[in-house]
Amino acid sequence: MTDRSYQPTLSHLRAFVAIAQYRHFGTAATKLNISQPSLSQALAALEQGLGVQLIERSTRRVLVTAAGNQLLGRATAALDAADGLVSAAAGLGGRLNGSLRLGIIPTVAPYVLPTVLPAVRAEYPDLVPRIVEDHTARLLDALRSGAIDVAVLAVPVVDSGMVEIPMYTEDFVLALPAEHAMAGRRDLTVADLRGLPLLLLDEGHCLREQTLDLCRSVDIAPDASDTRAASLTTVVQCVAGGLGLTLLPRSAVDVEVARAGLSTAEFAHPAPGRTIGLVHRSSSARSAEYGALAGLLAAHVLADTRAGLSRA
Repeated sequence: MTDRSYQPTLSHLRAFVAIAQYRHFGTAATKLNISQPSLSQALAALEQGLGVQLIERSTRRVLVTAAGNQLLGRATAALDAADGLVSAAAGLGGRLNGSLRLGIIPTVAPYVLPTVLPAVRAEYPDLVPRIVEDHTARLLDALRSGAIDVAVLAVPVVDSGMVEIPMYTEDFVLALPAEHAMAGRRDLTVADLRGLPLLLLDEGHCLREQTLDLCRSVDIAPDASDTRAASLTTVVQCVAGGLGLTLLPRSAVDVEVARAGLSTAEFAHPAPGRTIGLVHRSSSARSAEYGALAGLLAAHVLADTRAGLSRA
């Protein structure tokens, strides 16, 4: 039974959220910079005070109970509110500083970080970004649990607990060998993809699903391939090796096509593409600051894209 007079401490809530995120007591203790016995004691105190079991632990695995899943969002929201209070008390007034845990998907990170990280350092000299590169599903899990603060993803995402700030839209471009009959075209339609040996990223990448959705929109089934690639760089190298063709987001073209010595073909307007946005928890007290950060990132990515198009 819950003790109505019980007030959980922030350290107890952080212990619970970290264990729920990492599903491993040792990893959670390391991330919180505390000992494993201290972590266990914090969780036990929280469970005793709330009168419910939050975490089920065996010799082989750690599970979040049904009660734990129901309370996890509230625990994360409480930590967000506390962090927002500290920020306000420090007189940040809309300025980000300290550590910012920024998730970013692999089909964005290598192509925009060289541009945006120097811009972030210049605009927010007291901010220390901590970059976490991962697939969309895992980044959303990390956002829900409080393991990261914001994420750069393809939007929209279906999650009522998140706020999406669209930043920029980019076209898809077909990467292909220079001697290919389509090389250099600027009038492709999605139907022109029919029959082409399209190479896809491995399961879990949103770009894979976006490519498949694009093909399904005109009743195209991409040729099945045994090729499995975890990165765009590997896919592009397979194209260079004659194994097929692939779709790239515009931001990746300068890096990947030049490195592999390939050519491109572009779609007629309106070209298929994707929208990239900054996503954060709706419970966060730093929505205004994240909005300003999204504006900064968008401005520099778009400027870099325009510079790349002028060089083409």
